[in-house]
Amino acid sequence: MHAPRTVAANCEILHAPHEIDPRAVQRVHNQLFESGDPDYHGFAITPLGAVLSNAGGSVGQVSSAAFLIDRLQFREEHSSLTIEDFASRVRRVAELVSSQCQGQGPGLVHAGMGVTLRALVNPRAFRDSREFLRDAVLRFGEELGEFGRAPGLFGLRLVFPGSSEHPSTHALRIESFQSDPRSLFLENQASFPLTIAEHGWGQVEQNILEAYRFLVERSIAFVACFDARQETP
Repeated sequence: MHAPRTVAANCEILHAPHEIDPRAVQRVHNQLFESGDPDYHGFAITPLGAVLSNAGGSVGQVSSAAFLIDRLQFREEHSSLTIEDFASRVRRVAELVSSQCQGQGPGLVHAGMGVTLRALVNPRAFRDSREFLRDAVLRFGEELGEFGRAPGLFGLRLVFPGSSEHPSTHALRIESFQSDPRSLFLENQASFPLTIAEHGWGQVEQNILEAYRFLVERSIAFVACFDARQETP
């Protein structure tokens, strides 16, 4: 497998319903600017809540943090930000905003977090990811003829539930990619319990990195097992 290209990194930190005062987010925005290298340049108040953002340099590019009534929502799509920098940013900004909210009644009570990561990777032995999934991974044959037409996309979904040993849950999608048939699309939707009081805000950063390792280490290692042309007997 060739090196993966991350195309999206999203994180949601859930909390009990609690309206976040936009002034608290604005104070954090000002604090970030005073550092000289702010994570977000824009601040806006929307009907759903306060939003920090960066202007997109290309079509489809998103870089934002939204502070909604039941979650903190971070999005990086088609961004140049590395996963390590994204994880650090989420931890830093979420901690600052939560700290600003401590004076607002009971403050934020965090209930868990979800991480969605998407990446593209190209097989080495196949030029078409549809052919790779059909012939090497799924090994479909004449059974597809029952549909009376050829499918345009192939894929599979694997779900790894949490346990006492591995509390996180990972829902993995492996599919051909319609926009570029050479590329294989990988998505990991991971969910984690969140115990900030016990483990601190570093747990948020480590959870994002764990979701990324599952995607680019374990998932790519899995599909790489099939990335070889079968010898014709």
